[in-house]
Amino acid sequence: MIKKERYFCWCVILTIVAVSTGTVAQDQPAAKLKQSDLIAVLQSDAPKGEKAITCKRLAIYGTEQSVPAIAPLLADKELASWARIALEAIPGPAADAALRDALDKLQGRLLVGVINSIGVRRDDQAVDTLVQKLDDNNAGVASAAAVSLGHIGGEHAAKALTLSLTDAPVGVRSAIAEGCILCAEWFLAHDRTIEAVKMYDTVRLADVPNPRHLEAIRGAILARQSGGIPLLIEQLRSKDKERLGIGLRTARELSGIDVTKALATELANLSPKQRPLLLLALADRKDSVVLPTVQKAAQSGTKDLRITAIKILIRLGDVSCVPTLLDAAIENDTELEQAATETLIRLPGKDVDADLLTRMPQARGKRHQVLIELAGQRQISEALPVVVSSLSDIDAGIRGAAIRTTGIIGHDQQTADLVKLLQKTNSSREREDVKKALRAISSRCGVKCIPHLQSLMQSNDNELHMFGLHALAIIGGADALAAVKSAIGSAELPVQDEAVRILSSWPNNWPEDSDAGQALLMLATSTEKLPHKVLGMRGYLQYIRGNKKLNNEQKVTNVKDILSHIKRPEEKRQAIAVLAEAPNSSVLELLTTIAEDPAVAEEAYSAMVRIAGQNIPGVSKDQRQQVLKTVAEKSRNNSTKQRARKTLRGIR
Repeated sequence: MIKKERYFCWCVILTIVAVSTGTVAQDQPAAKLKQSDLIAVLQSDAPKGEKAITCKRLAIYGTEQSVPAIAPLLADKELASWARIALEAIPGPAADAALRDALDKLQGRLLVGVINSIGVRRDDQAVDTLVQKLDDNNAGVASAAAVSLGHIGGEHAAKALTLSLTDAPVGVRSAIAEGCILCAEWFLAHDRTIEAVKMYDTVRLADVPNPRHLEAIRGAILARQSGGIPLLIEQLRSKDKERLGIGLRTARELSGIDVTKALATELANLSPKQRPLLLLALADRKDSVVLPTVQKAAQSGTKDLRITAIKILIRLGDVSCVPTLLDAAIENDTELEQAATETLIRLPGKDVDADLLTRMPQARGKRHQVLIELAGQRQISEALPVVVSSLSDIDAGIRGAAIRTTGIIGHDQQTADLVKLLQKTNSSREREDVKKALRAISSRCGVKCIPHLQSLMQSNDNELHMFGLHALAIIGGADALAAVKSAIGSAELPVQDEAVRILSSWPNNWPEDSDAGQALLMLATSTEKLPHKVLGMRGYLQYIRGNKKLNNEQKVTNVKDILSHIKRPEEKRQAIAVLAEAPNSSVLELLTTIAEDPAVAEEAYSAMVRIAGQNIPGVSKDQRQQVLKTVAEKSRNNSTKQRARKTLRGIR
């Protein structure tokens, strides 16, 4: 039977989908159908799927006139739910009467459905009959009656449910308790607080399932308002996780500053594991005492509580929290330090920046270091003079913080200070910090930094000389390029090799740095060192490919001019990539030549297919067809063969 009902439901659903998409030929827009036509469908021998759709429409367009036609369907196992959808929505007493009349005529699931619909409509005339159903032998019917009585509410329903709660069967007790809680909500909505509290207390003290207990506890606290504080505290002190959970939830809902004060006081009475949870609940309240409470927790107590409080200050804190957070940021505990520093970085407000700035000149030791780091993370540019003066501090931690912050907020003038420190320091870690800072400023300030970097070019320390070259490469431009080209002639081989590597991947301002192309071409064709020749060739091909000022004809000509110097498969593949993006009248011939090398033939064939598929000025249809035939015959790649044949068929 159940399978049959499921099958019918699926049929109805599919029919609805078909109707809504216009696939049922005889359908008309529902808004245009007269109610009498819909009623006629219900009273006809139409298929049940069509009647189900009609009930759905009557839920929107129906009036009391349609109720007599809908009511008989309440006894139909396949259409009852559809009929209830309509009756729940149709305004007026007729629908209520039809549902009440069905209470004594139906049983089992059909009766449960009708009772649920009465609860939806909140029909107070059905209360007497529903009260009788509380004693029904069918637990489903009794449970539905209890919940519906709760939705309807009122004194009569509340009294009946209260009486039934004590001796109801176990299988029904949860539903009766739910009905009681719903009645309590009804009393609250009608400003009858005393009755509401009594109902909640009845449920929380009764032998009912735990979820109902928890709902009643929450309601009892909220209904009492500030008088519910003792009951709330009781839940917060509970060792039961669910009671603690309902207490924490209610602590967020129960309004009033007296409640907040009581919760703040209770914080000290809870176990170490419970305190952070209550603090989080307190933080969601809006009263003025919350911030002082959180600040106090951030200053003392267990580490977990302090870290929780410190993190809360990210969203609640203001400039008044700075001293507390600074103290935590310099403690000898990594987790506390990280939490406090993160909060100080994210704490909003220009007044926070100003406060931190005023503390910097007098600060010493670790506090000074933290303030310098914060100046960088918060990008307090006004702190730059103090930060720069700390570059020469005897404390390595302070120097490191100053270096990092200078890299963040420094200008081109600070490049000179960093270069001096780089030349002086013997610490490899400090050198790396300085290099990182210099790279950041060079990238940000550009050519203004070049004069300050020149001393690195004259350094006898190869490491510093090479770093200077890298910094210039970040800046780009003619002066930087000239320095790199000059270094290629250096007597120091490591410097020479590094300069070639930098030039081969010159990263800036093409085609503005147009001399880079010529320098790379010289490396590719004239140098005797094979590694330099290879890097030069790769860089030059990259230069050709990336230079937007070169048209296709020029790119192909440049590749053709150096083709005799391209020996290795790696560089030939680069050349193919350039040619594949620059179709012109001679590119197919050039690719055909490159394809003679078996090591790169397939890459060349693939590019040839791509280009031959285009209409290129100066390339005849016959030439394109011949290239495609050649590829189809010679390629060993099935995908390339298929592409060639398909492209060939498309040429008419």
